[in-house]
Amino acid sequence: MGSVTQSETASQTKRVLIAEDDVTLATSLAKLVEQAGFETSTAFNGKEALEELERQRYDLLVLDIRMPVMDGFEVMERLQRNTRPPKVIVITADTTQETVLQAMKEQVYQFVPKPFSLRALVQLVGSALHENVPPIEVVSAKPHWVELLVPCHRETVERITAFMGQIKGDLPQEVREAVGQAFREMLLNAVEWGGRFDPTRRVRIAYLHANKMLMYRIADPGAGFTFKELEHAAVAHPGDPIAHMRIREEKGLRPGGFGILLASSIVDELIYNEKHNEVVLIKYL
Repeated sequence: MGSVTQSETASQTKRVLIAEDDVTLATSLAKLVEQAGFETSTAFNGKEALEELERQRYDLLVLDIRMPVMDGFEVMERLQRNTRPPKVIVITADTTQETVLQAMKEQVYQFVPKPFSLRALVQLVGSALHENVPPIEVVSAKPHWVELLVPCHRETVERITAFMGQIKGDLPQEVREAVGQAFREMLLNAVEWGGRFDPTRRVRIAYLHANKMLMYRIADPGAGFTFKELEHAAVAHPGDPIAHMRIREEKGLRPGGFGILLASSIVDELIYNEKHNEVVLIKYL
């Protein structure tokens, strides 16, 4: 096997464009991303960003929304004409529900509200560049009805949980966090046990926000289960909440198994369909 040439190594380096009108923030972030081993360029308004994206191909665009000359959404709209548009991480101080939903429609990789940790963002950049998973498909993105098709992938669960947490901005913080935790646990169950962590399979989730109710519906692609099969879960041992941990260890399963029990303690109703491959979580407001 021949050695890899310097030009071949350079061609394999991922490129990141940072489009942010705050010059100090853009340059500081670019420096950290370069230290992480990626090539970076900066643009200080939307027009500069689009010109740079037309000049050469980038693997990732870190994009502010509210910029002079051309805003981030117009940049993304024009990017759709490209045959290979980059992944997009949105960074913005505009966390209105309309902005979050529009970003979701544009299939951005992640929505990061300002202020944020630079180092945490650099970690997110690395994850985006190394992850090869189909995008989340948006079926509906209305303020009171969001419906998505989500690849069965562990990291995607974390991304979509953070995204959905931004949508419920008008709810009290404690409600947002609690319901978000219940949703994450049930979605993780769906992608693990229903989808077997196969990113080519998808979980369908729907979020409905009525005047007096918050509801999630999660439908996984699996055949379902019966509660008799859940000896590895805490919910199957109401009198001994750690009994399932010994069973999980014997079966070689990861630590956990509290998902259903935890979710049912947070929401007001947790309802399964007959096959147990769809579940509805309801929280009354």
